Amino acid sequence: MLVRFSLYLTFAVASSVLVLKASPGATFADDPFKGMLYGFVLALTALAMFHVGHHDITRRNSRVLLVLGGLIGHLLVVRLVMILADAGTIREMYRFLFVPFALAPMLHGILLGRTLGGFSAVYVSLIGSLLVPEGDVMNYLIVSLVAGMTAVLCTERLRKRTQLLRAGIYVGLVMIVLALVLGKMGAMSVFGGEMVVRLQILGMGSAIAFLTSLGTAMLISGFLPMFEHSFHLTTDISWLELSDLNHRLLKKMQLEAPGTFHHSLVVAALSEAAAESIGANAPMCRVCSYFHDVGKLKKPGYFIENQGDGGENPHDSLTPTMSALIITAHVKDGVDMAVKNKLNPRIIEVIQEHHGDSLVYFFYRKAQEQKKAEMEKVDRRLENPEDLPKVEEKNFRYPGPRPSTKESGIICLADTIESASRTLRKPTPSKIRALVEDLVRAKINDGQLDECPLTFGELAMVKDSFSKTLRSMLHSRIDYQKPPEEKSAQRERSSSATNKDVPKKPERGLPDSQLSN
Repeated sequence: MLVRFSLYLTFAVASSVLVLKASPGATFADDPFKGMLYGFVLALTALAMFHVGHHDITRRNSRVLLVLGGLIGHLLVVRLVMILADAGTIREMYRFLFVPFALAPMLHGILLGRTLGGFSAVYVSLIGSLLVPEGDVMNYLIVSLVAGMTAVLCTERLRKRTQLLRAGIYVGLVMIVLALVLGKMGAMSVFGGEMVVRLQILGMGSAIAFLTSLGTAMLISGFLPMFEHSFHLTTDISWLELSDLNHRLLKKMQLEAPGTFHHSLVVAALSEAAAESIGANAPMCRVCSYFHDVGKLKKPGYFIENQGDGGENPHDSLTPTMSALIITAHVKDGVDMAVKNKLNPRIIEVIQEHHGDSLVYFFYRKAQEQKKAEMEKVDRRLENPEDLPKVEEKNFRYPGPRPSTKESGIICLADTIESASRTLRKPTPSKIRALVEDLVRAKINDGQLDECPLTFGELAMVKDSFSKTLRSMLHSRIDYQKPPEEKSAQRERSSSATNKDVPKKPERGLPDSQLSN
């Protein structure tokens, strides 16, 4: 709390100092201390809105530093451009075109979401308006707000780095149009005298706007991995890069645990579609699903999906308690392997949470049945009751924790539903829907979703998505009918083969020894 308060205070003081040192022609150039007070009040307003409206971000000091540091950095760049324009280094008509209006809004929108990006666009515009010449305050507010919001909207659901450059182009176009509308490049005088000079100004201004916005987009694209690593954030671009199935753990899974690998692919399809339906992070669900069962690589043969038909089940020679211990250990083994291979922290969280603290029911029930059989022996005085093992439910539960995010909750449900769907015989839409409803209800009753922010409305959409995806995967096919020509040819081949296999009767009068010659 003390660190957060220090960051808030630093932001408010820095904003005030920037306004105090504003351009000579700024609104409060004649009364800088009054301007400093205005800047301080605006900063406090920004802090109040940030603290009240973004609880999920303000809980972590690193995110607070990213937001407030980004705002101050943006304002410092605005102040630098104003200094260069006042010194004559930048021509007056190009003053606004050199300002990277998309800097903080684009960065925050990509890393922290559209809402935070919009917040940045509003407050860099309001505080920044105190740094520009008095006659350009409204022009600055309009250009900054529109360009900033354009940057935020164009970078929503960013999946490719080329989309970032495209957003830069759109911001440049907006800046040019607004500069023309607000009369900053003298567009109306192009058709008068000195048309060539005016066209040169227009062309130069357009080039500056495009270069500024494209340069901003390229700068953010280049430093994005550094921001992600420093502040423990992952963008959709990085999730899509992580979805490469050539990762060494996934390649190892394909070879050593092919059943688990196929299961993970189906879980990825289920969870990605469900996340899309409720607006959760679909690329994250996809990647985390690939790795959620990576711990099974430790002992792949102990998991049913990796046991061939008719193959020996190693659990037949183990006690239910030992079997449950091996099954639940794949969570801990998966976390260890993920840490060693330096997987994304969000993937590690999903590996830990995808079973919650649910019960390994099959082996728990088996242990109870064995104890019941032993109790019958005790009743017949064939066993000593003190020698009977205790069957405690806690020994058959996963270590947890329970799912704490929407994405983790979706993967938890998808994992269970995919496994259970393989037991359906002759699946129909009604059977699939009933299976999904029963399994989701069981998870809720067991308390596995108590710490997950999924609402009942979102769960309804998730169930619809699961049912739809499973219907497309488990749909029935018609029997393959061979053409009549192929059937007749096959009958002829089979009849000739039959005649060839039947031995001919020996002719009369010839001994069997001569027939073999």
